[in-house]
Amino acid sequence: MIRDFFSSIAAYSKALELISKLRLWKYVLLPGILSLILGGIILLSAWNFADNIGGFLTSFYPFEWGSGVIEKIATVFSGLVVMAGGLIIFKHLIMIISGPFMSPLSEAVESHLRGYNVSPKFSLGRMTRDISRGIRIAIRNIIRELFWSLIVLILGLFFAPISAIGLFLIQAYYFGFGNMDFALERHFGVRDSIRFVKRNKGIALGNGTITMLLMMTVIGFIFILPVGTVAATIETTKRI
Repeated sequence: MIRDFFSSIAAYSKALELISKLRLWKYVLLPGILSLILGGIILLSAWNFADNIGGFLTSFYPFEWGSGVIEKIATVFSGLVVMAGGLIIFKHLIMIISGPFMSPLSEAVESHLRGYNVSPKFSLGRMTRDISRGIRIAIRNIIRELFWSLIVLILGLFFAPISAIGLFLIQAYYFGFGNMDFALERHFGVRDSIRFVKRNKGIALGNGTITMLLMMTVIGFIFILPVGTVAATIETTKRI
């Protein structure tokens, strides 16, 4: 798992080389714009709602003593809840919306790695299948991601660093999962794809870790999905 983790991280440098070499930038621009807009909406929502939710939670505290501390804790906790929920929604929405672009991108990279000369094309039928599968994967992952995030947030009430580290790792794993699935969808059904990712957790976690770190920069926010998809395809193709 550790070897897969670092190999998945190293694949990002190869991903940039392949995108440039194969002239795949046309698959990058629109998903990048969508990521930036959707991410901005979520960040603003988290900022605006954290104080309101924190105040609501504080209203249940009946004592004057320590109310200031309780309010600060409630505000931080609510901010984490809104941010975690927002990232989960962002991640899966952008994957569903960008699926018709990411699937051909992944296919072009895999074809090159296997020595084929294939030029993926858009089609209504393929777009429908990609979106349908994306929705199934998203619903499945959202339920599990919310469950584990809630557990981590509750534990974080007693030891705050647990929340930050735990939420990051959970988000990273499921982001990597989604990036890998753009390659897996050509080879496996949903159940077999889930089994594949479980057997290769290191790839998902390594890929998602860089994706999460890139999200902290504006430029990275634009390129996270296409670059992450190519990096995941490189590592996933090795193991299929």
